Amino acid sequence: MPPMNISADQELDVSGQQCPMPLLKAKLALNALATEQVLKVIATDPASERDFNAFVSQSRHQILAFEKDADTYSYWIKKG
Repeated sequence: MPPMNISADQELDVSGQQCPMPLLKAKLALNALATEQVLKVIATDPASERDFNAFVSQSRHQILAFEKDADTYSYWIKKG
């Protein structure tokens, strides 16, 4: 169940991929979305937490929610 019942317009699973691939693939997916749409990214690379936070701080995008469990990091990113 997504946090706060955020619905994603697109889901991107980059599990098993190492930096910088999760971020690069997320950037490409965001480019294809319309402004205000939400991309959910599922990653397993611990570096993704740092990468995604740095990325949104330098862009108009926004992380609406973040979830971390034993193996995965999930991000709900709204396109700016």
